[in-house]
Amino acid sequence: MPRLLIAEDDADLGPAMKRALELDGYVVDLVARGDEVGAALAASAYDVVLLDIGLPHMTGLEVLRELRSQRNATPVIVITALDRTTHRVAGLDAGADDYVVKPVDLEELAARIRSQLRRRDRRHDDSLCVGRVTLDFAGHVASMDGEEVPLTAKEFRVLALLMRRSRRFVSKADLEGELYDQDQWVESNTIEVAISALRRKFGRDFIRTARGLGYMVGGIEA
Repeated sequence: MPRLLIAEDDADLGPAMKRALELDGYVVDLVARGDEVGAALAASAYDVVLLDIGLPHMTGLEVLRELRSQRNATPVIVITALDRTTHRVAGLDAGADDYVVKPVDLEELAARIRSQLRRRDRRHDDSLCVGRVTLDFAGHVASMDGEEVPLTAKEFRVLALLMRRSRRFVSKADLEGELYDQDQWVESNTIEVAISALRRKFGRDFIRTARGLGYMVGGIEA
């Protein structure tokens, strides 16, 4: 069930949006201050954030810039009474995914949320998550807890195969086959070197080893 965060200080609008979206089947949390948004995102994973620009203690634009500077890619729909083109441009340039002008039409807002959820699902088709580690195939980027982790080309390919087959052991021969064509000479310790590097970067417990079976991420399954 999708989880939404509303950041809105209007004592009438915030609760009204929360009730309406809960009736649509969402799990919804509500905060009324800009400085509460980061704490909420640190405590829970949200599918979409509905962010008012005119928040106290920290404006919506300041919140948005901080989130994006931290590489937090949670979709954000800006909600504001400011409807001039310059205001919309400022919100989008700060990292907003969409923009809704007050007074809020709840049916339109629900449609825009569904649109962001569909985009999220398409993005997830190009990525894999195992535990705290995410692999973005489109961008050729690995991250842990949202922080990018630099990998060599070989490390990326080894990790990709392990994550595609998560909870299953992958043999050294299969990993070598991922790195080398049949006609290429295989360096005897290439896989061990790559696995060692990945453990340094993601933690020793992230990749398990079983003699005679190979390597595995994501659980115990022979």
